[in-house]
Amino acid sequence: MRPRTASVPPLALAGGALTVGVGAFYLAGLLLTGGDIEPGTTVAGVDIGGLSRTEAVRKLDGHLTAAGSRELAVRVGDRDGTIDPRQAGLSFDTEGTVDRAARVGADPIGMIAGLFGSGGDQEPVEPVVRLDEDKARTALGKLAKTLDQKVREGSVGFAGGRVEQVAPHPGHALDLDAAVRTLRTSFPGGGAGAVMVLPARETRPKVTADEVRRAVREFAQPAMSAPVTLTTGGKRFTIGPTVLGEHLTMRPDASGRLIPELDGKGLRKAPSVARSLAGVTTTPANAALRLDGDRVVVADDARTGVQITDKALGKAVLPLLTRSGATARTGKVDARTTQPRVTRDSAARLGLKEKLSSFTVHFEPAAYRTKNIGRAAQLINGSLVMPGKTWSFNRTVGQRTEANGFGEGIMILDGEFTKAPGGGVSTMATTVFNAMFFAGVEPVEYGAHSFYIERYPEGREATVAWGSLDLKFANDSGHALYLQAEATDTSVTVTFLGTRKYDEITSVTGPRTHVRQPERKVSTDEKCVPQTPLEGFDVTVDRVFHQDGREVRREPFRTHYTPRDEIICEAGGAR
Repeated sequence: MRPRTASVPPLALAGGALTVGVGAFYLAGLLLTGGDIEPGTTVAGVDIGGLSRTEAVRKLDGHLTAAGSRELAVRVGDRDGTIDPRQAGLSFDTEGTVDRAARVGADPIGMIAGLFGSGGDQEPVEPVVRLDEDKARTALGKLAKTLDQKVREGSVGFAGGRVEQVAPHPGHALDLDAAVRTLRTSFPGGGAGAVMVLPARETRPKVTADEVRRAVREFAQPAMSAPVTLTTGGKRFTIGPTVLGEHLTMRPDASGRLIPELDGKGLRKAPSVARSLAGVTTTPANAALRLDGDRVVVADDARTGVQITDKALGKAVLPLLTRSGATARTGKVDARTTQPRVTRDSAARLGLKEKLSSFTVHFEPAAYRTKNIGRAAQLINGSLVMPGKTWSFNRTVGQRTEANGFGEGIMILDGEFTKAPGGGVSTMATTVFNAMFFAGVEPVEYGAHSFYIERYPEGREATVAWGSLDLKFANDSGHALYLQAEATDTSVTVTFLGTRKYDEITSVTGPRTHVRQPERKVSTDEKCVPQTPLEGFDVTVDRVFHQDGREVRREPFRTHYTPRDEIICEAGGAR
């Protein structure tokens, strides 16, 4: 039998021949190029074709270094800026770029194409980029501070009786993570003048341009078109657009719709409005109380008041603002009757039956004392303190300023007499303190003068300072307390009215202890006040409560006085 011979199909032979041919061409390409860069290869516009790796690195290095040092133009939202690639941690890896170019050229198809002269059509090789992410984040963070833009909401305002519009604008905030990726992938994308757009998160305004136009058309323009007229208590007065606009705003609700708001409190305090209301409104007046012996009687009846509230004023004005025509822009303000707290009928019910205590302090006449002590007495007189409530000197009298009726006087500051607004008011505080002491109510806050002043009872006196030291007491008597205060040019008296809790309250003063001697000082301060010396000492005063002829309670008040140094005022100081 003849041996069987394997046959090879013609197509397979052709394929084998082709395979051998491709291998031969690729081998030929390697032999011809010697492993150098494929002809026609470019990187960032630089032709490195046909060069060895060493030559290509040398040629590219200078070009890429220069390209990598040029500032990049960037954009965040609609704002433009620049960033230094070096500070952002960006640089080119020249050797890595050449390796990439060599790998592209070593591709069999590219190698064969180069043999047939088509290598010049190959795509440029992208440079290899190195990125230091920490530096990139730092640089981008600084960039964000200048290019980020807060969203600007559309708004409508009023000034000088005119409508002011603010167009909305979207906000942009740099997306740091995405921006780092963009730096890596887009560097050095684009040519001269190219701008790298960095990713940003956009915030759209809630109040749109359409909403601004609607608010102006439907409310703002009508509101400023003419005055409004109000009637109350049989009187009429007008409020013009300028005054209205000062207290009128439009604020967005949750959906971005602009809603008008009128500041009724501010409008009521506007000088022109306040003057108009002054002839209509009245303050309630408590019944005037006096003593018949130690019993309280009503001297003058109370008087009701008439009040226009902030809410009532706003409620009357706001609906008129979108109307047109004088008649349509006229409305009525509702007035409210306010009742006094102390009346002929309520005095006994409140427990204002008898005198609890009264104390008088005498002082040398001086214009500033007459003014300041008299003003404090005026503000304190008629104070009503309900059971369980706390009375405050500073809250009742207010800050001792010229606007509040006080002038400059002498007071103690840092252990020395000095000139200051409200000087002399401590005489009023001492009088209240002693009236409180003998009324038997609970002290909450008080402080004595730093050194002793002879006209006051030692250990039973008080001073006050706005913002730092107050005189407070709590009404723990179980009934209302009523304070009467009256001043002359040389004295001030405070009386507490209420219901007695104890038959009698007395004071026992202990001996002076820890006596300390004063020093002699010379001052040239222009506000210097001469000061006589007096020893410092400690003293304890007991408040003693008596009921049914016997002592039922004793409460100590301890006071520490520093020495009152002698102050000599020389040239440049007060005399």
